[in-house]
Amino acid sequence: MNDVGLIVAAVALVIALIAIFQMQGLRRRIDSVPADDNIIDLLRTLNTAATVNSDEVVKLDARLAEVEGRLPYALSYVGVVAYNAFGNITGRQSRSVALLNQRGDGLVITLLASREETVFFTKQVASGRGVEGLSPEEATAVDRALGR
Repeated sequence: MNDVGLIVAAVALVIALIAIFQMQGLRRRIDSVPADDNIIDLLRTLNTAATVNSDEVVKLDARLAEVEGRLPYALSYVGVVAYNAFGNITGRQSRSVALLNQRGDGLVITLLASREETVFFTKQVASGRGVEGLSPEEATAVDRALGR
């Protein structure tokens, strides 16, 4: 009968160990419940926060769409050409600067520097071409701005 008692004791020990491990797992789950045991309030708070986040995402989507709609019109490309416009001055003091958006629209600003005076003027650019005739330097500035 000793052997049967030993077997029963071993089985009881195994069952006790299994019960201990299950109780530890259950204790971990119970410990994750809020201290005041009010899981419903916690879920309501989480739901409110999720709703607020969803509303903010909708607002950000609208703002992002507005910004993306403006991007094609923003000045995005710049091309600069330095040159000697007149024979009486050196050092490439004259400049033509093209300021264009993604559509190739914008303007060319030209500064012609000489010893006696500096002349400043602008010309409009549409679709990568001058609305008015462009000088070779101005056309080069547009080409540089558009990566041509």
